[in-house]
Amino acid sequence: MTDATVIERIKDDIAGNDVVLYMKGTPVFPMCGFSAAVVQVLTHVGVKFKGVNVLEDPSIRQGIKDFSNWPTIPQLYVKGEFVGGCDIVREMFQTGELQQMLQDRGIAVKAD
Repeated sequence: MTDATVIERIKDDIAGNDVVLYMKGTPVFPMCGFSAAVVQVLTHVGVKFKGVNVLEDPSIRQGIKDFSNWPTIPQLYVKGEFVGGCDIVREMFQTGELQQMLQDRGIAVKAD
């Protein structure tokens, strides 16, 4: 089980940023294809986001999985709410649901 300080760090990140992506690598240098795909979607819709590199800290890497009860990375959070991983984000983007959800939560997206 993940310790309380790791959970607090995760809660602080999610509470302190409108959009947070727990990913392998960084937004500038993703270290896996799934993380790169989500970065690409977020960049395409013009959303500013905080990237958290789980490869730098094994406790965060496991902690985010425990926190969300979701087994894979990347994980996207919007306004404190877990949205999903790569497949969910990609599907939501393709249907326009992601852009609508962001706008509904007061996050500006650029028009296509």
